[in-house]
Amino acid sequence: MRHPLRSVLTALSAGALLALGLAPTQAAAAPAVPSYLSQEAVFGSPGNGWAQVERYLDGTSGFTQEQYPSDGRGDQDGARVGYFGGVKRPFSGRFLLYSAQGWNTAGGTPVLLVHGANDNADRAWANPGATGNCGASSCPSTGMAQALAASGHRVFAIGFAHKQGDNLMQAQAVGDAIAVIKARTGAAQVDVVAWSKGEVAARSYVSSVKPSWGRAYAGDVRRLVTLGGPNGGLDYTYAHGWAFSLATWPACGGTANAPSPHLYMTCYGAYTAQPCLGVLPTGGYDCFPGQRQLLARWDGPYGVDSSMQDWWTTYYGGQGFYTSGQGIQAAIDAGSLIKPLQQAGVPATVPTYLLAGGSADIPGILNEGRGPSDGLVLTASALDTTGIAKVGGTSLLGGLNHMELAWAPAAVSQVTAWLA
Repeated sequence: MRHPLRSVLTALSAGALLALGLAPTQAAAAPAVPSYLSQEAVFGSPGNGWAQVERYLDGTSGFTQEQYPSDGRGDQDGARVGYFGGVKRPFSGRFLLYSAQGWNTAGGTPVLLVHGANDNADRAWANPGATGNCGASSCPSTGMAQALAASGHRVFAIGFAHKQGDNLMQAQAVGDAIAVIKARTGAAQVDVVAWSKGEVAARSYVSSVKPSWGRAYAGDVRRLVTLGGPNGGLDYTYAHGWAFSLATWPACGGTANAPSPHLYMTCYGAYTAQPCLGVLPTGGYDCFPGQRQLLARWDGPYGVDSSMQDWWTTYYGGQGFYTSGQGIQAAIDAGSLIKPLQQAGVPATVPTYLLAGGSADIPGILNEGRGPSDGLVLTASALDTTGIAKVGGTSLLGGLNHMELAWAPAAVSQVTAWLA
């Protein structure tokens, strides 16, 4: 880890030489890309405001081929299939690195954008209107990436192989992306802006919460900014379980790429199982590990949505009239990362900024209404500072929902101010 005081003294020494009309005899060499990373492909002029997209493979033993729903709902789509070499279900040791226009001409600390669940860097950061699902009736064609680049930042974004993948593997990929950015730009540190589920991967990296085979934090994040991040966890899947299962369960017509809190469900008179869609590993299936890692209970302050069918057994476990499942506590015990992250703590060397939305009005879904929320993440969770040693700032944008936090002008303005 590079000592922060050493960085300051180095910068002051260089500045003093330049002020005297002298130049250092030899510039410090930029760090090299780690030997365990292989650049597999480069795609120039990819559109959406990006200058290029690269695909990398981390050869570290420990990365796995994660499981995907068999009906294709979790597969990579659009341009991302090409970026991953024509593979719709990529190996989780692979990731994409997007570089925005101006990455090689702008100055200052580079910025890495980390997208959330069931998403990609194109839609999340560069073209919120790509799918028409931006959280508003009218969606823009440019986003946070272009706005930050226009304000003079060197902007990059990561693309994960699995849309609902294991956050510990994705945290290692975040560290990999930062290592490549440092090698490309010569920067010693990178600012990280992480939205939604991506916050858990980014926070896992800086907190050195890692798998046994993983690498610890390398001291290379200057600031961490979270947008609607579940810092205190979420229980949306269980608190609104019946509606959630109807949206996901294929026998009931559900197609959403999201987990169900149930093991069995009655659809059109047939009692069916769909183990791949469960939050917990079941019958050899585990297609949504990243969602299990976000779980925490909020039934204490906010209760459970009792308007939902089988609400009690959905949340607390057991056999209901139409469904059965193990309940949220069993899922938390099977691998939530929320408490481990809070206990590990974000180092004081990484000032952390928390942005929350306060408008539960995301079109097309059942919005979280048990308490103040952005439609998916409770405000109290998004602004939970437990375990964060140095809080750089917090902000509640009451007029924005969860999706809008990644692109709306008010959110962009706040992020820009925090990175200044």
